[in-house]
Amino acid sequence: MLTSLEGGTRTAALEIAAYAAELLACGSIEMGAHQPEMARRIAALLPSGTPVFVNHLPRHSLADALASLVAVRETGLEPVPHLAARRIASREELEAFLQRAVGAAGVRKVLLIGGDEIAPLGPYADGAAALRSGILSACGIREIGIAGYPEGHPRIPAAALESSFTEKLALAASEGLGAFVVTQFSFAPARVIEYCAGLARRAPGVPVYVGLAGPNSTAALLRFAQRCGVSASLRALRAQGFGAVQLVTHTDPGDQLTTIARYCMAHADCNVVGAHVFSFGAAVAGAEWMNRFIARST
Repeated sequence: MLTSLEGGTRTAALEIAAYAAELLACGSIEMGAHQPEMARRIAALLPSGTPVFVNHLPRHSLADALASLVAVRETGLEPVPHLAARRIASREELEAFLQRAVGAAGVRKVLLIGGDEIAPLGPYADGAAALRSGILSACGIREIGIAGYPEGHPRIPAAALESSFTEKLALAASEGLGAFVVTQFSFAPARVIEYCAGLARRAPGVPVYVGLAGPNSTAALLRFAQRCGVSASLRALRAQGFGAVQLVTHTDPGDQLTTIARYCMAHADCNVVGAHVFSFGAAVAGAEWMNRFIARST
């Protein structure tokens, strides 16, 4: 028989697990621009209407994402393209893509990021410049996602990141667009919580989706952490040694999600509304994990 203390602890744990599952059920996942065939497999695992972000990598043009966006919509999920501003060659390319994405795939949201090119390929030096053009709202986009960086950005000073974030929120409002935040993945939950607490103060009411690294190999996770400049996470992982890292490779990111859920439950002003799973090319594995976590926690 459980004591009252044990019973209370178990009840609290179940409540946190249910909250974490809700964050995941209200969340999203990422897939590749070149993987339209994955959409149907993902749709079989996730709730109808789940946002699926279609990435915009250096080796792909915007137009390369159209087949995946259409496939996502046809399966009953919501397509959300990445727009990497510095990779867009011209105003005409952006306009043509958005018109087709809105018309053929029913796109209403985009994730607006800068892109990693040292020199812009076209007229947009950053996401704010693309917003300022007015093309997004004119083409039918109704909501933009803004990237958040709990561990900072490898190339952009903290003050510039903050200024850019504030500017994008103001520009979105002036264009009549809704806005939400998707945070970069991290293996340092304390940094994520600290960042989300800051967002609650400076952007109250703006929905936040916490980025999680989906199931993948240790080598892949370390490679993407290096590429994305997730420095605190890299230090934390390397401090444990590669062998220890293999035991905590985030093949199940549930512990991190549970930590976030516990924080949200304790802070009424928290504006975290969901989780975003970075799949790193393993979208089906990520969707399978989401499905299992939601099923066992509800």
